[in-house]
Amino acid sequence: MDILPWLCGCLLAVCLPQIVIGEEGEACGGHFDASNAGYITTPGYPLEYPPHQSCRWVVTAPEPSQRIVLNFNPHFELEKLDCRYDFIEIRDGNSENGDLLGKHCSNIAPPAIISSGPVLHIKFVSDYAHQGAGFSLRYEIFKTGSDCSRNFTSQNGIIESPGFPDKYPHNLECSFIIIVPPAMDVALTFLTFDLENDPLPGGEGDCKYDWLEVWDGLPQVGPLIGRYCGTKIPPEITSSTGILSLSFHTDMAVAKDGFSARYNMTHKDVSHTFHCSNALGLESGKISDDQITASSSFYDNTWLPRQARLNNGNNAWTPNEDSNKEYIQVDLHVLKVLTGISTQGAVSKETQKSYYVTTFKLEVSTNGEDWMVYRYGKNHKIFNANTDSTEVVLNRIPQPVLARFVRVRPQTWKTGIALRLELYGCQITDAPCSEMQGMLSGLLPDSQITASSLRDIHGSMGTARLVASRSGWFPSPTQPLAGEEWLQVDLGVPKTVRGVITQGARSVEGSTSAENRAFVRKYRVSHSLTGKDWTFILDRKTNHPKEILELFKKVCDYLTKTMD
Repeated sequence: MDILPWLCGCLLAVCLPQIVIGEEGEACGGHFDASNAGYITTPGYPLEYPPHQSCRWVVTAPEPSQRIVLNFNPHFELEKLDCRYDFIEIRDGNSENGDLLGKHCSNIAPPAIISSGPVLHIKFVSDYAHQGAGFSLRYEIFKTGSDCSRNFTSQNGIIESPGFPDKYPHNLECSFIIIVPPAMDVALTFLTFDLENDPLPGGEGDCKYDWLEVWDGLPQVGPLIGRYCGTKIPPEITSSTGILSLSFHTDMAVAKDGFSARYNMTHKDVSHTFHCSNALGLESGKISDDQITASSSFYDNTWLPRQARLNNGNNAWTPNEDSNKEYIQVDLHVLKVLTGISTQGAVSKETQKSYYVTTFKLEVSTNGEDWMVYRYGKNHKIFNANTDSTEVVLNRIPQPVLARFVRVRPQTWKTGIALRLELYGCQITDAPCSEMQGMLSGLLPDSQITASSLRDIHGSMGTARLVASRSGWFPSPTQPLAGEEWLQVDLGVPKTVRGVITQGARSVEGSTSAENRAFVRKYRVSHSLTGKDWTFILDRKTNHPKEILELFKKVCDYLTKTMD
């Protein structure tokens, strides 16, 4: 089933029917303060840069002792020919007389470049011909540490804290970015892990001193998968976006042995008979104990959340009190399409009594903070569960949902609440032609997201990214007219677009109370190769611009087949 007609376009606009004018040319060069990370791009990036350019940028750190690191977007394209005509040149200091750190061209992005002092000079030159898309680089402060910021593109490799296996240095801010080619998956497995832990009694704290953050996308842009410290080895981590980033922070006090992790990329086994009905890992153990939490647990510690795995032979999860306010929660780490859930009760090993849930509600979230009770029609869906303590009951999700966090909230039960379960579904990227294009991961920079207007003139277009922000893009008018406002994404190069996933948002300052939880019910999609000539997706029946109501439902219809 087609989700959208096949589109070839380097620009995609989500809008109500209105023609969009292409952007004017960009300024070339300037001075930047590295206190906050930012981006530098060639004029017109990711379209062809103009001829006869000579651009100079100077990036300065606020403190004399600080250094600057540059990380390049993999989409890098400058005329080759030994870098004689078109090139980017990076030098230490604030002028062309500084020490040369690199001169680059061709279509291979340079590795991370680190200054020796607080200033970097960047020069871009093009001759009379148009020879490529140019470059986009991210600049930020680099504190200390040998090989502390790197990009990884090989099929497998080892990532280690600076100095490993010796103790890591103090005052580090490191970024390790794994970039995955299309049609491949990546898995990150930790071999050893020893970071300064929060000195809280009874377990690990919130990692205030030294920590490792893992992001499903670029750091501070894509969704945060987790923050880790202490000595407990994190679970295996995968990416849904094609980019997996590690941010390593250390303070000026305690230093430990650090970490070593292995990543491995594998080719996706994509089939056109693909079924989105895979067990997501509760029964198999692929979902770790730390990913299963609950509102409470029975006081004797023999009915814990980790025992809520389908067919677990040792009791199940039971809350401290039998109440419909209690819930069990699973963090899937990345966004998944949820298509089904199996439940099971338990027989107490201590008393031989049977306990099981007879009905439950389902709640889902993309960020762990904003929750939605699953509805079917206008009402909350009540799922029928078990009729005894041992049988497995499978419930299909009538309209699959996209979620990272899933809660099961028992509504009725027999004898008491006891629950074992499994979740079913898939990643959107498991299906053919379903690679995410960079809005979620940050591979598409903010400069490639534009709009007809912006409510918060000091805000960033990055708020329009799926999941990454609790706010979102709000046009300037509080009561916008249909057809007058639009959001535009420049995909960089011609792409085939099979679907669009949208999400509402919380209000920004100055919004009306009705916008506290705002969302778009209906929109139209247009596409362009030039940014000037736009074509709307047409309704096949009426030949008029198609009004899209529930596009994600259609995505799920494409992904979801009859469960075995």
